[in-house]
Amino acid sequence: MTNSMTKPPVWFWIVSIVALIWNGLGVMAYLARAYATDEMIAAMPEEQQAEFLAEHPAWYTAAFAIAVFAGVLGSLALLLRKKWAHPLFVLSALGAIVQHFYLFTNVEMTAGKIVMPVLVILVCVFLVFFAKNAKAKEWIS
Repeated sequence: MTNSMTKPPVWFWIVSIVALIWNGLGVMAYLARAYATDEMIAAMPEEQQAEFLAEHPAWYTAAFAIAVFAGVLGSLALLLRKKWAHPLFVLSALGAIVQHFYLFTNVEMTAGKIVMPVLVILVCVFLVFFAKNAKAKEWIS
């Protein structure tokens, strides 16, 4: 069995590493939210305390978890040059879209607060197309 993968350019590796760091920060944000103690929340500024104390439905939390963990696995798949990076990024993007749909429809956001959720969705969509392109160019298989 032969492996017909084409050697990817240097920027492929740069994007893949940046994607891993980005998604790793997402996992850290999820874990910080999921495991924040009362003492940790009390030490935050009041505005952040309100965000951490807000009740969200279980499906929101599940979408958040799916988005960040699928993103990390997709990034690792890119670095390992595996084609399953694409479906993992699709799953991550779907999780992020569901999560942020809830925020956009149920949480009052100022113009400054909407930037990060929009950026998250844009990065997710970019990574879906990046992995699809990498698969088409046989950088991953």
